[in-house]
Amino acid sequence: MYGPPVTDSALVGRVLGTEDATPLEFWVAVDPGEYLQLDDVVVCERAVPGREPVRLAGIVAQVRARHEGARFDSDVFLIADGVLPAEVAEAAQVLTTRVEPEVYVPPTPGTGVCRATGDERDTALYFDKMERHLPIGLGRDGRTLFANLDFIDGTRGAHINISGISGVATKTSYATFLLYALFHGNVLGAAAQHTKALIFNVKGEDLLFLDHDNKKLDDAERAKYYALGLQPGPFRSVTVFAPTRPGDQNATPDVASRSTGVQAFWWTLEEFCRDELLPFVFADAEDERNQYTMVIHNVARQLARGVPAGDDGAWVVEGETLRTYGDLVELIGRRVSDDDDAETQRAWAGPAITRGTINAFLRRLMSSQRALSRLVFADVRRGTKHGIDSDGSQVAVIDLHNLPDRAQRFVVGVTLRRAFDRKELAGSREPLQFVVLDELNKYAPRDGTSPIKEILLDIAERGRSLGIVLIGAQQTASEVERRIISNSSIRVTGRLDAAEAARPEYGFLPAAHRQRATIAKPGTMFVMQPEIPVPLVVEFPFPAWATRPDEQGGSVSDELATHVGDDPFDLLPD
Repeated sequence: MYGPPVTDSALVGRVLGTEDATPLEFWVAVDPGEYLQLDDVVVCERAVPGREPVRLAGIVAQVRARHEGARFDSDVFLIADGVLPAEVAEAAQVLTTRVEPEVYVPPTPGTGVCRATGDERDTALYFDKMERHLPIGLGRDGRTLFANLDFIDGTRGAHINISGISGVATKTSYATFLLYALFHGNVLGAAAQHTKALIFNVKGEDLLFLDHDNKKLDDAERAKYYALGLQPGPFRSVTVFAPTRPGDQNATPDVASRSTGVQAFWWTLEEFCRDELLPFVFADAEDERNQYTMVIHNVARQLARGVPAGDDGAWVVEGETLRTYGDLVELIGRRVSDDDDAETQRAWAGPAITRGTINAFLRRLMSSQRALSRLVFADVRRGTKHGIDSDGSQVAVIDLHNLPDRAQRFVVGVTLRRAFDRKELAGSREPLQFVVLDELNKYAPRDGTSPIKEILLDIAERGRSLGIVLIGAQQTASEVERRIISNSSIRVTGRLDAAEAARPEYGFLPAAHRQRATIAKPGTMFVMQPEIPVPLVVEFPFPAWATRPDEQGGSVSDELATHVGDDPFDLLPD
């Protein structure tokens, strides 16, 4: 048994006798001089013959008020005028979170109920069972709420999934807040220095300033960070990667609002052919419905048989030198449609491939030139930095917002494959690698297959053992591959559309929470985790790092300029 006995002086109400009380749910009549609000934590005791008392704790999920003595709707006016006698009665619905000892009996009507505070509140929410606490936000009582890191880093589970309406649910803001709590809090200990994160930026240039202070952060919001045990400020170690500008021979990063600390990325023809990246060119929804997978893999194998041409990233295939993506497309087109040389056509397209399948493959390949020509080319001296490398900083932001949809898919697919292959090759869960990917329904839709979807499934199902953790976000969980959602130990929802909230994918939300999710304000999230049977409603503070260009204040590089020669990780808060 935990906590002091429930006494009359601490009572806020008593278990109702006019509603069914079960071990999992009961109603409390609120004392006239007290109140209960949504998300309050309460406790009560039940005497059991021959055993120690059973203590039940729960969270208030609904509160109601009514007139006792009124029969008609119009009686409210008579009662207000003092003509008709009646009493106001308030009652709260409580969803049980913990029963100690585990004797599942209902609380008896009339049993005193008190509000849980301090250690008793933490015990009711299983925080006493968590060896490693990750702060996930503040509760309605202003105190910190936690998640168990064991269910995030792969020790007992992994992955976080966030759902909500775009622009209102603050999915990306919450994902970055969780990363900030991981990297700048104490939960990871010394391992925080080596933990990495890949963040794909798909909407504007909002995530390009994570290493800048947010000048709009006020003192009230700053105090919330201190309450969470965090020092407010920007991310300390960030590198931004952006694609090259179209037609720019100098490979200048294609960003408008940030001029420093941005590295351009692209792939050479040598890398494209040697690493067999062609399948990621065919990764959109239309490709998933077509039947030319065999052609894609046959062509990729033929390209991989080439050799480098010099040290500038060019590639030689069957005596032809490829320097641009257009050269690559032209060569493939000639080889797979060479009716005069059946043996060459069969080697490239595959046996028993119909002309219709070949033409469908070629149409999609040729249409990819506009999207990928700026990402795949040669004429760059070997050794020139042009890849997406997360080793140089703790957080790597990959900017995709200026790329067409097809190019975005290519970058996401190739980057995830490389990250997954590296973790597989390392054979160790440490250091952890987090991946933040919005619009998960686009990359891993419920129907169809694609190379990106297969990688995401691998991460969801095997990433736990490899130390690669997916923080995925989407507007509608109902449109995402079920296996990815079901493998996410932590489920989070922000503001939901009413029709979406009714889908079975949100069955973990009690009815009252589903209703609340349709009117939730930005910054309010509903967090479900394995150890707690009821979602926690959390509020997280306004970002302390700039989330758009007009919010940027001083950068970390400005601060580091006064610490020349210091390891930037030494500046992380203790």
